[in-house]
Formats: sequence, C-alpha cells, structure tokens
Amino acid sequence: MSNAVIPRNIVLRFDMRRSPQSEDSESARYSAAIDMAQWADNNCVDVVGLSEHHDSPDGFLSSPLLLAGMIAARTLSIRLSVSALLVPLHDPLRLAEDISVLDLVSNGRFSTTCGLGYREQEYQQFGVDWAHRGKIFDDKLDTLVAALSGESFLHNGKETRLAPAPLSPVQALLLIGGNSKAAARRAARLGLLFCPAIDDPELEATYLAACEEYNTGFAMTIFPREPATTFICEDPDAGWKQLGRYLLFDALAYGAWRHPNRRAYAESFACDMEALRQEGKYRILSPEQALQTIEETGSLHLAPLCGGVPVAQGWKSLKLFEDKVQPYLT
Repeated sequence: MSNAVIPRNIVLRFDMRRSPQSEDSESARYSAAIDMAQWADNNCVDVVGLSEHHDSPDGFLSSPLLLAGMIAARTLSIRLSVSALLVPLHDPLRLAEDISVLDLVSNGRFSTTCGLGYREQEYQQFGVDWAHRGKIFDDKLDTLVAALSGESFLHNGKETRLAPAPLSPVQALLLIGGNSKAAARRAARLGLLFCPAIDDPELEATYLAACEEYNTGFAMTIFPREPATTFICEDPDAGWKQLGRYLLFDALAYGAWRHPNRRAYAESFACDMEALRQEGKYRILSPEQALQTIEETGSLHLAPLCGGVPVAQGWKSLKLFEDKVQPYLT
C-alpha cells in the first residue's frame, strides 16, 4: 500500500431503507446511524449524506432534517448533507426555519440539494399538485432563498424576516439537483450550485449558458462521478454471500420507482445478485481494493446500513475502514 497523499471525498450515507429480512429494529438502526456518524467524525470521513422519501413501506428516511440535527449534536467537524430535499412537499418558510437552526447548531456544516422529486404518490400524500410541480417548486424555492438570505421579504402578502437567520450564506446552504435542462436553468436563475444526478456535459453547458444569461456571478456544477454503494470485507466473495440479499433488496426497491424522466447514475438495472455484482453500482471491496478506489477516484461511498444490513455487519465494514484503509490516507 502506498503512503502517498490522497485527495479524498469519503461519504457515509444513510437512507434507512430496511429489508423485511433485517434482524434489527427500526429504533436500533436509527441509534446505530447516529453512532456511526459520530464514529465518522473521528475518522477520515468527510460527509454524512441523508436522503428523503415518503410513503415507502420499507421505511425510507422521511425526516432527514430531524436526523441531521441529531447527528449535528453528536459531531464536531463532519459536513452534513441532505440530497435531495423534496422542497415541493414542504412549507418553504418552515423549511427555512429548520435549515437556519441546523446551520447554527452545526456551526455552518449543513447543506442540502433541493429536488423536485419523481414519485407522484408522494405529491398525493401531501396534497400537492403533481401536474404543476415545476411551478410549485420554483415558487417555493423563491421563498426559501429569500428567507435564507436573511433580508426582509414579502410572504403571503406580509413583510417578514427569518429569525434566527442562518450563519452561512444561502449559496452555501442550498444546491439545486435534477437531471434536466429546466433544473440547470433553475440553478442558474437562483445563483446556486448545480448538482445533477448524472454526469452529463450537456447539462453543465446549459447551466453555464444560463448563468451568463442571468448574470450569475457564482457558477459551479458538481457531478456525482459514478459513486457506488460500498462495503468493506476481508473476503468480498464471502461478503456477497452474507450481505448480497440486502444490497439486492435495496437495488430492486429503488428500481421499482423508475420514472421515464429520471436519469440517475445510482439507479440499478440488475434483477439478480450476480447481475448486481457485475454492474458495479453496489460493491463489496477488500481493504486493499477500497484504498485503490480512493487513490484512483478520490472518493468512496460507505453505506453501512444499506437495505437492512445487520448493524453488527455495518460496524465490521467501518472498523475495517478505520484499521486497514484510514492509516494510509492523509
């Protein structure tokens, strides 16, 4: 193993989806997620990533801001990210209040990628008009950005100001997600970073052109760069035999939400475990392979509870990272 300096972006990700085969209770898994985030704060992990979905029988995380606040209280330096936050499903002023408090509690370590969403049933659950979701998203984003700017603004015909105001500027708090030209233009109009769900140079070109059109002084595209859900095992073959069914459950559950307008690298098209393994979007690596991946790509996405993986097995993966990968990182 090399002792060279390695630029890195190590992510610890939780969406709390749980297979019926999972042996741990929901309560135990949430407690473990918070403990694992605290572990990450003391190791070479850069970001804790959370997600949001609703009306999901497998228990997908529905309240990421609340969990982020709990993690913020147990950590000191690690960044906290929610991707994506489904803005159309929420009251934007209430969101601004929660984000502001998160920013203050975490001392500027929180940010979120704002998303439109792609599941009509979630809109139905919250009584939001699916047919006009684009305009609803834009209107709520305008309110959210105005509130987090810290200045007074008109809301529901009344002048108001967010109190307490956030510590960080709105450009550090909010990013715009999506996989369409409309999403790219939305990010440019608001003067925010653009985070597409897929590596698409045409989207970046649309974004940069729109930034010039809107005279945006701040422009940056953050591509996902083909991340893969990763576990670390001494013996990857044995790891697939032990954990593969949980990873396959996660892949199939996510794939069942497939939408014709959704393009995301993370979406798997595998229908069995061997295909999943060959596809490469879910990986079980040895410590040596994990280090090589970081050296080659600069990143690693650890998801120790993915699909209901037993808590004890998730900790084994993290411990291998701590003992056999981290010592070679700077």
